[in-house]
Amino acid sequence: MGFIDLSGSLGRHFGSIGVALNEHATRLSVTSAEQRIVTGPSAYRADKCLTLMCKALNVSDKLHIAIEAAIPEHVGLGSGTQMSLAIGSALNAFYGLGLTVRDIALVMDRGLRSGIGIGVFEQGGLVVDGGRGDKTSIPPVLVHLDIPETWRFVLVFDERGQGLHGQAEIQAFKKLPPFPQQEAANLCYLLLMQGLPAVAENNIIQFGEVITRLQRSVGEHFASAQGGIFTSSEVAEAMQWLTQQGAVGIGQTSWGPTGFCVIDGPELADSITQQAREVFAHVDKLSFVTASAGNSGGDVFLD
Repeated sequence: MGFIDLSGSLGRHFGSIGVALNEHATRLSVTSAEQRIVTGPSAYRADKCLTLMCKALNVSDKLHIAIEAAIPEHVGLGSGTQMSLAIGSALNAFYGLGLTVRDIALVMDRGLRSGIGIGVFEQGGLVVDGGRGDKTSIPPVLVHLDIPETWRFVLVFDERGQGLHGQAEIQAFKKLPPFPQQEAANLCYLLLMQGLPAVAENNIIQFGEVITRLQRSVGEHFASAQGGIFTSSEVAEAMQWLTQQGAVGIGQTSWGPTGFCVIDGPELADSITQQAREVFAHVDKLSFVTASAGNSGGDVFLD
């Protein structure tokens, strides 16, 4: 849901806030096999994760990785981190290695900027990480809160494009102008003294105001690299419409193109989502999904 200090004005870079969602998840199983087999969605990415993990831990890769579901790639939902941690956690359980989630993240080279994906895999809910300092291996989780049960997140997908990733993302960060120190200070203050207490006290309006403010600030900073506050102009139009319907917490996940907002009440969220599908039915490849918060971390089951 956004970075806090993109320039590291106090010596710590990034720092971020994010939430775990139930409806988009990576689910897979690991069983022994006579040869290495990886099947299902995002199999290529999973195969790369398997190679890295087995080599680093010196364990056999004669396994069948069956992927039942995978988070869409490069749309701002943390698919790479969740796939890496899912593969790593499955191998950890299969071979009885006794690793923590953070041990796995280090092996898989995750958490280079945001620690949100690791934090929500550990605990779920809403997570704030402390960014990266000179000696940081993985950004530390500073705050973990459960999201109120009635809150729903509406995601707006534009299937025609993907957010910046890989080398393009690295180069984009290098070209961005310095993030103002005073603005980073303001965002920290708003998050600590308004946004987080609002989650604890089930005040969705105040929480939404803080997230919208943070997202506008970060979006304006990213605008030169992504063509505006939102990567997709159609997503931007949809987000404006959702605001008019009473949605709060308006923003874009990572580099997009996915937009998000928050609505209190499952029935209201479903109703507004259905209206959005009808209003924007003429926009090819634009889709709307309602999601609930996942207030627990990743699950590992032994059969």
